[in-house]
Amino acid sequence: MTIPPLPDLLIEPLVRAALLEDLGRAGDLTTDAIVPATARARTALVARQRGVVAGLGAAAMAFRLVDPSIEITIERPDGTPLMPGDRIATITGPARGMLTAERVALNFLGHLSGVASGAATLVEAVRGHKTRICCTRKTMPGLRALQKYAVRVGGGMNHRFGLDDGVLIKDNHVAVAGGIRPAILAARRGVGHLVNIEVEVDTLDQLEEALATGVDAVLLDNMTPEQLATAVRMIDRRALAEASGRITPQTAPAIAASGVDLISAGWLTHSASVLDIGLDWEC
Repeated sequence: MTIPPLPDLLIEPLVRAALLEDLGRAGDLTTDAIVPATARARTALVARQRGVVAGLGAAAMAFRLVDPSIEITIERPDGTPLMPGDRIATITGPARGMLTAERVALNFLGHLSGVASGAATLVEAVRGHKTRICCTRKTMPGLRALQKYAVRVGGGMNHRFGLDDGVLIKDNHVAVAGGIRPAILAARRGVGHLVNIEVEVDTLDQLEEALATGVDAVLLDNMTPEQLATAVRMIDRRALAEASGRITPQTAPAIAASGVDLISAGWLTHSASVLDIGLDWEC
């Protein structure tokens, strides 16, 4: 499935802030001193390792903001599987602007491709099961929209984007409310009829109480595959079943086999490994 690109309106402020941070008070001292203003170049964004590309919109924005005359021809769009040596895009135009924007462009592209690649790894691990992979709110400050986009590019799906688009009752909410049932009832009274309510449970007893009260989804936290299978039978399609906690490509297949609808993993965004992508000078 092709994922629609994020609007420039969302990307531009983030890329602009990154460029301003890099340029500081005096601009690119190295490039301006060494590269003639009239010099032109052709470069290529090239994958150094296997993965899934994401973030080309942000990378292209970095080059365009530094010099609008730089042209980017994308050859492998976001969502394309990559092998080492694959050419992702060709960039032509003023050499100064290309060098000045290079690091910011690669920072966005490498990080977001890493997020997409991690999501793709988990998606592949649960292939053959109905379970979907989703991210969480454990995103890097300021990058949530970009990171969640990259998760979708990698074949995953998004959990809520923020505190304002869904209710997730966690253990501390339960402690303050005095239990699962009063927490759910208070949430029902406090939000509109279109807002879904999910509650986190650590035990099957808590799950039973949540189901008796009525919820839209249940977050089954740190349960074994055997416990998850029991929980899925208890839920019996009355709510969405989400598994979370210690999710890896190695543990995901057994968790998916329990029958849960969703597996959520915070590391997809907060601890993603950068995908190695370089800018190769051609002429």
